[in-house]
Amino acid sequence: MKQSQIAAQLYTLRDFTKTPADIASTMKKVKEIGYDAVQCSALGPIEATELKKIVDGEGLTICATHTSYETMRDNPQLVIDDHNLWGCKHAAIGGLPGEYRTGETAYIRFAQEASQVAKQLAEGGLVFSYHNHSFELERFSGRTALQILYDESDPKLFNSEIDTYWIQHGGGDSADWIHRLKGRAHLVHFKDMAVVDSKPVMAEVGEGNLNWSAIIDACVDAGTEWYIVEQDTCQRNPFESLEISLENLKTMAIG
Repeated sequence: MKQSQIAAQLYTLRDFTKTPADIASTMKKVKEIGYDAVQCSALGPIEATELKKIVDGEGLTICATHTSYETMRDNPQLVIDDHNLWGCKHAAIGGLPGEYRTGETAYIRFAQEASQVAKQLAEGGLVFSYHNHSFELERFSGRTALQILYDESDPKLFNSEIDTYWIQHGGGDSADWIHRLKGRAHLVHFKDMAVVDSKPVMAEVGEGNLNWSAIIDACVDAGTEWYIVEQDTCQRNPFESLEISLENLKTMAIG
């Protein structure tokens, strides 16, 4: 893992990205912290060209996005055009649409339908990935929903964005899942889990209890391209949380 492969997930900073001026200020701070790449998610309204101007001005790379599944399905050319403008090939969805969370048959249907959406994006040079939470660790007929999604989808088109916290939250092993998805795990969300007052909480990378050496080794083995730091809820200023995670990663495994 190289420092240039570490990105900041802007969902962490969603309270500071509501307007174009906010976005510009936030991108500047992210760069000053030491990140060279970002994943765009939960941004307020902004033209694609203006976003490109801002990130280019700060010397940042948009490594990936979270884009709504509905937009991917209904207007794939817009998604392709925007991502090509930004020089970004990874388009991920942030979660499973609610209508597919009704059982095994619905998960299978989503895996198959999303593979077709991913095919359209691939024709425009994009890579589709799926971001998990913990509800996909529920089992149906002996398989977790997450396994169903990857078993029933096209492995050449439907890729993973494993979230380390949510896998642990669901009782899974993040390193094991990343190993299983070798060749499909282009993006991984780095998020730690700590315990406060007997309850699990999200923490900066290295400040919680996840096995980061095993996770990073799994990412290297799986061919992960981007190690994306995300923290949905922070116990301190979220900019400070992103900085702590980056500094801890520097001491862990940057080679």
